[in-house]
Amino acid sequence: MAIYLTKESKVLVQGMTGGEGMKHTRRMLAAGTDVVGGVNPRKAGRTVDFYDRAVPVYGTVAEGMAATGADVTVVFVPPAFAKAAVLEAADAGIGLAVVITEGIPVHDSVAFTSYARAKGTRVIGPNCPGLITPGQSDAGIIPADITKSGRLGLVSKSGTLTYQLMYELRDIGFSTCVGIGGDPVVGTSHIDCLAAFQEDPDTELVVLIGEIGGDAEERAAAYVRDHVTKPVVGYIAGFTAPEGRTMGHAGAIVSGSAGTARAKREALEAAGVRVGSTPTETARLVLELLDARQPEGS
Repeated sequence: MAIYLTKESKVLVQGMTGGEGMKHTRRMLAAGTDVVGGVNPRKAGRTVDFYDRAVPVYGTVAEGMAATGADVTVVFVPPAFAKAAVLEAADAGIGLAVVITEGIPVHDSVAFTSYARAKGTRVIGPNCPGLITPGQSDAGIIPADITKSGRLGLVSKSGTLTYQLMYELRDIGFSTCVGIGGDPVVGTSHIDCLAAFQEDPDTELVVLIGEIGGDAEERAAAYVRDHVTKPVVGYIAGFTAPEGRTMGHAGAIVSGSAGTARAKREALEAAGVRVGSTPTETARLVLELLDARQPEGS
């Protein structure tokens, strides 16, 4: 099992004919993703050869969906065009839009995430690495060769830390890894993923990675306390960040104790989440919890 993305997912790539789109479409295909088409109105009707597969280019998302049955789109378009790309995908009725683009104005993100939600389209991102269900499908830029299929779920604000924890826990493997993005406004939250992992029978334990800024992790902690019965292990990036400054793509200014790594850690631990001080310690906590759950003598 998995959340949001499986081997049955049929993927369109908006911006496939651009440099980044071409590079990562090639990677996704190599990972086993069923990329069924690209979208570029100026190059509609052409095909692009990847390995031994010719991928058609459609003028619109709606045309691509009608021709292929696509249910996922991955967005590799410049920031100025990202809002229009997501609105088009939502109007076409696609189920999942994975927005890799960084540098999108916040007011554009507010507009397209709320519009997509109203249309029934789940947005992951923006400014995210996407998601991967190892051994099945990879939608975005997450390396497919650093882990395997397994029984852990992962939800993360940080792309780099997503990759590190995937690698640190590669011997256990993952059901699905979701990079939700670290912008102030994102389409899918920690809570959304926690709820989905809670319902996934093949996810035994969830790894939650957060960052300084905002209150997403505090809200996730409250959700874990009230709704999640599976063990959750957390890591918060930014313990050494100075107060009063925006750091990286954490999405908020840390002010006083609000939004600090310490405050987030305390909220998670109060909800029963074990929180590591480093990625490596976080991986060790996962292994300890999994060992403790094994039947005696197994």
